[in-house]
Amino acid sequence: MTADTRGATPRTATAVRILPALLLIGLALVGPWIAPHPIDTPVTAPYAAGTGEALLGGDQLGRDVLSRLLAGGRDLVLASLLVAVLVTGTAAVLGAVGAVRPLVGRLVERIADVLMLLPSVLAILLVTLSWPGGGRFAVIAAAVVLGVPYAVRLTAGAAAPVAQAGYVEAAAAGGERLWYLVVREILPNLRATVLTLFGLRFVAAVYLVATAGFLQVGPQPPAADWALMIRENSAGILLNPWAVVAPGAAVALLALSVNLAASALAPQTGRKAVPVQ
Repeated sequence: MTADTRGATPRTATAVRILPALLLIGLALVGPWIAPHPIDTPVTAPYAAGTGEALLGGDQLGRDVLSRLLAGGRDLVLASLLVAVLVTGTAAVLGAVGAVRPLVGRLVERIADVLMLLPSVLAILLVTLSWPGGGRFAVIAAAVVLGVPYAVRLTAGAAAPVAQAGYVEAAAAGGERLWYLVVREILPNLRATVLTLFGLRFVAAVYLVATAGFLQVGPQPPAADWALMIRENSAGILLNPWAVVAPGAAVALLALSVNLAASALAPQTGRKAVPVQ
């Protein structure tokens, strides 16, 4: 086996694991423009089975399930990506700062312990009900507040041994500022942890944002939203299962594919096996 062949195999495996996430996210983003029917116009009987006019049948008002499925993922994807970026970035910085400044680290951990006691659903309701008209932004704020405490625990544990490395101690002894130590010395060495954490927080954000949609504290009817579709059509699942199964499967596949992509992009640590000559 040549060196080129050996090098192509890991790249191919990584591309295979990343491709589903790219396809699903891309489809969710362009979905509103390729939907075959308007999302708020009935095209068939309520809970009708799939036909040539509506491949996945109709929902509780006779609207095309396929069109609403294509249009209902964009806001969920964008909100989940924003939550994952904010949570991961905030936790990475706080964890790195806490590793360099133990007093700050202990304070951050105590605050995280308190916030972790707050149930997710209760936090969503508290934030959204206290922010009238907040809509999706209120849900994003609640998801960030809920996600940071768990994430900062992980990043703090990963940053602690890095902060004790000789090159970091040498930079600190040389008079380098805190932000230099965090940005230039610690965070670049947490890339694997940060990418893995991003995948996990995206999955958590998808389910949290979807839960908010199911509780109708985010998007409101007649908006097209995957979680809202599940809630609206659950009564007719025996008449047209696709109205519930399709958006539910879309949520699960989105979370799974992005998590796999983040794991594939994370640098592989540990000793690699040496091929037998």
